[in-house]
Amino acid sequence: MARPEITCVLDAGAEVGEGALWDVLEQALFWVDIQRGRLHRFDPATGENRIWEMGEPIGCLALRERGGAVVALRSGFHLFDFATGKKTPVIDPEADRPQNRFNDGATDRQGRFWAGTMRTGEPAPDGAFYRLDADHACTRWQDGLFTTNGLAFSPDGRTMYCSDSNPQVRTIWACDYDPATGTPGPRRVFFDTRDVAGRPDGGTVDADGCYWMAGVGGAQLVRLTPRGHIDRIIALPVERPTRPAFGGCDLDVLFVTSIGAGATPGQRQAGAGGLLALTGLGVQGVPEVRFRG
Repeated sequence: MARPEITCVLDAGAEVGEGALWDVLEQALFWVDIQRGRLHRFDPATGENRIWEMGEPIGCLALRERGGAVVALRSGFHLFDFATGKKTPVIDPEADRPQNRFNDGATDRQGRFWAGTMRTGEPAPDGAFYRLDADHACTRWQDGLFTTNGLAFSPDGRTMYCSDSNPQVRTIWACDYDPATGTPGPRRVFFDTRDVAGRPDGGTVDADGCYWMAGVGGAQLVRLTPRGHIDRIIALPVERPTRPAFGGCDLDVLFVTSIGAGATPGQRQAGAGGLLALTGLGVQGVPEVRFRG
């Protein structure tokens, strides 16, 4: 299989670039710089990258069917209006855990928004995943995690993927998922990343049902079959890729966010903190669903 072409399409210099989300309606990539509290919108056609300041760390977002976005901030879930910059609080499910912030997130195929939390500073198993429904009801799931990550759903919506990036755990799990109720079944190990260089960060799925893992710390992307077997490993020019997202007119371009801060001396770092685009992969992604709340 031919090696894809890898291009840094935006040398953004993000501290912690994350949350890559392609919108098929706007043909644009939304992403965040977590600690700087910035929400970005990148237009590949023009090269324009617009920034909104959140005023606090932002882990991830989902676009809304009604317009605007739902954003997962340190202070909880908020609705965000791009035109006015107004944030409207929805719920803070961890008001009792001020040491935590939101991290990775994704919508299921029915438009529910899932996002996970993690402790800032010294690692501790204080994180959990949360499901935000269309009526803004919020449900906690799977407490006791260090660094929640890897949220993605199979093309048919019946498998949910999630992970913990902590070096002690570095595991991706899969769960049977009930699309009618948004309820995951028991976790099972999908892939133990001790078999590869990178730990599991953000993930996405392609139209073949394969899971793409950003191997943070390993300068790689890993494609896993639905059975959790390594199908392909792609070396990247950045040490710490964070979140892949398929985009482009045909959903055949894989965009990848990355961390720019604290690179290991001697590691390849051209474009660290920027957006990478991989073309020539020979696969397509699945359109992301907008939040229905």
